[in-house]
Parts: sequence; C-alpha cells; structure tokens
Amino acid sequence: MTSESERLEMLEEVIDELEQRSASEPIIVEGPRDVRAMRALGVTGIVKSINTGNSLVNFCAALAAEHHRFIILTDWDRKGGHIAQLLRRGFEAVDAKYDDALRRKIANLTKKELKDIEGFPAYLDRLRKSVEHESFPRSRERMQRRRG
Repeated sequence: MTSESERLEMLEEVIDELEQRSASEPIIVEGPRDVRAMRALGVTGIVKSINTGNSLVNFCAALAAEHHRFIILTDWDRKGGHIAQLLRRGFEAVDAKYDDALRRKIANLTKKELKDIEGFPAYLDRLRKSVEHESFPRSRERMQRRRG
C-alpha cells in the first residue's frame, strides 16, 4: 500500500516530468480548464486543448506538422478514455508518436479520488496538506519552487 507521502512524491515526479517534456512534446488535454490546471501545477511548456472546433483528425494532423511526439492527458472518465483512444488513432494515422503512460500513472495514483485534469491542482493541494511537510522536505521545496 502506498502511503500519502509516497503518492505525493510520485505525483510530483509526474508533474516534474510533464514540465520537462512539455518543452518539446505538447501535452494534449480536453479543454481550456485543463490547460489552466496544467499551468496551476507549474507546467509552463506546450499544452494544447482539443477543444478547437476542428475534428480530432485535423487536430492531430495539424499538430503532427509541427511536432512528432505527444503526451495524451485526457480525463480518466469514460469520455476521456474515448477521446484518448481517438487521439491514439489520430496520431497513429499521421505517423506521430504518443505517450499516454503518465495519464494512466496519475489515474492509478489518485485511486478514484480524482477523475479529471481540471481537479488535479485542488487534489494535490489537499494531499499536500494531509502530509506532514516536516517529514517530507522534498515536497516543501517543490511547492516553494512552483509558487516561486
């Protein structure tokens, strides 16, 4: 069983990875609120919403003209799973690489307590508050760095 402090550390490592990789690999989310959530988490790189008015096929083709690898980070409810599947197919159709492992990792770590990207910052704040920061200094350092 993963403790809250271990879960917090693993989620912060996922966020750090998203931040680093988003410099060159767009993170694909469902809507504008998800983009804002990524910013609230400290992800400053490329975050794209599929909510552009284009079909997913056109969305994937347009992005693949600029980038060759993507991070799929849709919600982990039924609709988000369906959109992730459509994105995988769209990227495969234009010979672009995608990664949805971080999406699965977040879903596994949040154990049904979180269903969407939009709620991720609030979830992380609650988790941070429940973990004693004195016994987990890395978390405190990351929080201070993000709030800068």
